[in-house]
Amino acid sequence: MNQIKVLFVCMGNICRSPTAEGVFHKLIKDLEMADHFMIDSAGTHAYHVGENPDHRAQMTAKQRGVNLSQIQARKVHANDFEHFDHILAMDGDNYQLLFDACPEQYQHKIKLFLDYAPEHPETDVPDPYFGGQNGFEHVFDLVEDASRGFYHSVIK
Repeated sequence: MNQIKVLFVCMGNICRSPTAEGVFHKLIKDLEMADHFMIDSAGTHAYHVGENPDHRAQMTAKQRGVNLSQIQARKVHANDFEHFDHILAMDGDNYQLLFDACPEQYQHKIKLFLDYAPEHPETDVPDPYFGGQNGFEHVFDLVEDASRGFYHSVIK
């Protein structure tokens, strides 16, 4: 099995996409599949490059057994479109930004992350940055479900 390269993307890479990176990393580690994946996250904007995830995202993750403390925000690079097999956008706005920046031959790699959680009516993982703690809990729930769905879609 070739290594599957996955990039999770939100706007600033401090809330949703690092949460997805951490949750998916824990999932594949628990399933003893970590050697089969390369996982990263990035933002479509450079607002927080070099910063750790939002403390509320880290706290929520830690309470659920996921460590985000080693993740540092970065911006999507042009070579990410070629390098990664799957580029999973957290919402429609970031999906469109990625799609517009992506060379045509790689556009098929870009998907909405919640497409892998059809049991949820949402299509976007909401940005919890300006909300309260409940927003981070909700994001974590969505990300867990989408992570399981994505995993099962690529490991058939």
